[in-house]
Amino acid sequence: MNKIVEESSPSVSPLSATSRVTDELRRAILVGERKPGEKLKIEELRVQLGVGATPIREALSLLTSDKLVERQDQRGFRVAPADDEYFHDILRTRCWLEGKALEESIAHGDAQWEERLVLAHHRLSRTDRGEGADPFALGSWERLHKEFHTALIAACGSEIVLRYCSELYDLNVRYRFLAARTKGYASRDVSAEHAAIVEATLDRNAAKAVELLVAHYDRTGRFLSTASS
Repeated sequence: MNKIVEESSPSVSPLSATSRVTDELRRAILVGERKPGEKLKIEELRVQLGVGATPIREALSLLTSDKLVERQDQRGFRVAPADDEYFHDILRTRCWLEGKALEESIAHGDAQWEERLVLAHHRLSRTDRGEGADPFALGSWERLHKEFHTALIAACGSEIVLRYCSELYDLNVRYRFLAARTKGYASRDVSAEHAAIVEATLDRNAAKAVELLVAHYDRTGRFLSTASS
């Protein structure tokens, strides 16, 4: 068990402690180690994570803004429920926004954008998903997967759109981990889906690329619906 770091300790800055706690709790929620609806008690988290109460409260507030944690009036915090309706709202919004962003990238992307996309796809295709490893470590499949999807739309010309797409990706990850537990998900050829999207994108076939991207996301939704039924 980690030794609790007192809030007055000068060895750990509040900012770094809050960042660490936020990252650890986010990861635990996304991969399902913290279950939907689970209570998040500050005193228990202090002992488990080895920090004072202030970084815990700040981290929980940040995760509330990210829709991963819920604040309950007079009852503290809990992990946000895995709501099927909310997931499909995320999915619809992501398909629409990233579809438009991909169209813009294909219309305006230059050779540098193409090179970034090819490199991101190459790195992802050569990386194993690594069951049991930290899925969000540098160089991990999950980290490279987000870099790949970001590279697809990187030439859309809007930092605001890219930021929203990044947030939607993070919200979607939690549900994808749930879908991955369903029967038959392991037989899905995600690499082939990625390769087809890249090919259509580099061919500057916007209609086909968007169609393939949306279908790629919809497949995850169908597996999640199976898990929820």
